[in-house]
Amino acid sequence: MSNPIDDLIRTYPDFPKPGILFYDIASLIENSEGLKLVTEQLSEIVKKQQPDVLVAIDSRGFIFAPPVALKYDIGVVLVRKSGKLPGETIDQSYGLEYGTDVLCLQKDRQLKGLKALIIDDLLATGGTIAATEILLEKAGATVLGSTVIIELKGLNGRSNIKYPAFSLTQLVG
Repeated sequence: MSNPIDDLIRTYPDFPKPGILFYDIASLIENSEGLKLVTEQLSEIVKKQQPDVLVAIDSRGFIFAPPVALKYDIGVVLVRKSGKLPGETIDQSYGLEYGTDVLCLQKDRQLKGLKALIIDDLLATGGTIAATEILLEKAGATVLGSTVIIELKGLNGRSNIKYPAFSLTQLVG
């Protein structure tokens, strides 16, 4: 039986670079039933994990974390790419499926001792989530794990992250 989320995700070959198959969630979020389904499924994971805060990764994590956080009356902390946050930041470089980048977390976020659950759209190689885990550890948070919409099983990203990962759908990748 097919996962209904799978039918709402478009793929684009050779984007952003040749040899990369890009999984686009735009078609998923423009469909109100798809967005509702994803929000409900993410909410179930959050309910079981009981975090104090959700950590949304730039930029597609920003879409999914706020509606779920509102349901459980918890906040959302943003992890952004370099140069996007004001003030002092904690920085962590990471590898992508198609290059390298830097993620940042504002130093003045009050995360020490809080249970944090990461939310993003995709687990591919695990580089983005692994970097976010390190940022949260540096900030003193207790990392519960990560939850993603899509996990690309063929890229074995789980082997590159430290904490449990929860995915709504798993594709070959």
